[in-house]
This record gives sequence, structure tokens and C-alpha cells, in this order.
Amino acid sequence: MAGKSYRKGLTLFDVIGMFPDEDTAKQWLSKVRWPDGPVCPHCHSDNVQSNIKHKSMMHRCRDCEDRRMFSLKTGSVMEGSNLKYRVWAIGIYLFTTNIKGISSMKLHRELGISQRSAWFMLHRLRKAMELEIGMFSGPVEVDETYIGGIRRNMRVSKRKEQQGRGPVNKSPVVGLKDRASNEVHAKAVQEVDANTLQGFIVEHTDWQAQVYTDDALAYRSLPFKHETVKHSIKEYVRKQAHTNGIESFWALMKRGYHGTYHHWSVKHVDRYAREFSGRHNIREMDTVDQMASVARGMVGKRLRYHDLIA
Repeated sequence: MAGKSYRKGLTLFDVIGMFPDEDTAKQWLSKVRWPDGPVCPHCHSDNVQSNIKHKSMMHRCRDCEDRRMFSLKTGSVMEGSNLKYRVWAIGIYLFTTNIKGISSMKLHRELGISQRSAWFMLHRLRKAMELEIGMFSGPVEVDETYIGGIRRNMRVSKRKEQQGRGPVNKSPVVGLKDRASNEVHAKAVQEVDANTLQGFIVEHTDWQAQVYTDDALAYRSLPFKHETVKHSIKEYVRKQAHTNGIESFWALMKRGYHGTYHHWSVKHVDRYAREFSGRHNIREMDTVDQMASVARGMVGKRLRYHDLIA
């Protein structure tokens, strides 16, 4: 549904009407990828022969030396997939509109595909969410959080293995939120020391931007106009200085972790962080435009199964 009142949403009936069969889904994906007609993914020529007689390939490039054939899936995260275009189109809808994420078990039941295929499909769509983000002009809020299970919910033997307090054995994630654009960029990191956190801020923030953080030692001596709120003494807002925006993003991401996924493999935490930040950054769009944004993001990217599980 619409979610925000000014947005135009899509009901499940709308989506079924949009994609009643395989051909309509293929046409929609083709229109999104090639609004002016098919383009060769190898040499980028538009001198293309379409509707060729081949089991899986739809087009042939006339400019490639070997007149290479290609399909709508070639050169995208769909390449090598046996899933039908209608499954991909409706999968994009479910992935986009479930703001706390959708599990592979639920996706496999909704689409009638295997759980393994659903899991692989979701990671491919997360790959599509890796969109280019420009420099944040500010004001910019910065914070870090930790992803992992709650110790009191663990069995006693597991709890004994994870000695320590606070974020022991959890995965750190750092995030920025640009108040001007409302965009978020989140990334899993190995450490939360000054070099890592300040390096992340410098990489993605305009040098003239105003930056707001909490009073963690790692943020001291930031090379920006910098104000802190002292969480250590329970100060959370001081005029414009606060990190409430990025903390609200963490709250949604953690509701997805605890309520939808329940567990993220350490090696995939960055993929999930990009999923939630990507979905946040397109949330102001109408649903059909969100879907088109994800479909466009699939182009030029590849994720092989053996690379995913390596």
C-alpha cells in the first residue's frame, strides 16, 4: 500500500494486474532497462537484431565481431538465473514494499520457488540496492551500531562462550544521514576506531558540511564543523545537535533483524545494511518508481552463487 499519504502505492491486485503473464513482466523489465530499445551489454551498441530464433536469447548485436547474442538477463544480476521474468518482477515488488525486509522462507512460499532460490534472489536484489551515493552536503548525522543476538536470549552454554559486556561478538555498522536529502549510507566495518569512523565520514561528506555525533572518543578531532551530544550524561538534543535521525534508521534496521531475519551471517552484514539504506533512500517515491529504481540497479552487476557462499 501507499505507506506515506502523498505516495501512490500498489496493492497486490494492482501487481497481479501489471504482471498477469510472463510477457508483460518481460516487457516491463525491458522498458525499464532499455527505454529507447535494446542495447548490447557487451559493446553498448544499439544496432541490435531482436526476436531472434533462440531458446533463451532474444537479441543479437550486429556490431560485435562475433555477432554476440544476449537476453534481458545478460549483464545484470539476473544473468544465469532460471527464474521467470514474472517471478523477478513480483519479487522486486515484495522486496521493495516490505520495509523491514522479507525472509527467504516467506519469499519462497509467496513465489512458489525453492528456499535456496529465494535466498539467492534476495541477495541479488541487495546487490541491486548498491546504488551510487554522492557526497553528503549536510547537516550530517553520524552514528554506529552493533548487530547481533541478545545475550539474555541465548542458551547458557552460548552465553558462556561470549564473555564480556556490551557489543561483544556483534558486528559493527557505521552510518551517515544527510538531513538535507534524507539519504542514509550504512556500511559494516571491522573496527570502530577513529581511523575507520573518521575515514568513512571524510569519504562521503563534503568538507564544508556540519557534522553531528555523540561524544564517543573516536569522533574527536574530526576535520569538520563538528558538534556532539553527550549521551554519556544523557544529553540527546541540544538545539540542532542530535543524532535522532540516524538512530531512527538503526531502530528500523534492528526491527528487521530481530523480527524478520533473526540472524545475519557476519560476512553478509554489509549486504543487509545496504539493503535497508537503499530502501530508505527510495521511500519517498511511488511504489512503481521504487520498483523501477531497483530494476535499473540490477544492470551492470553480477553475483554468482559460489562467490556468495565462499
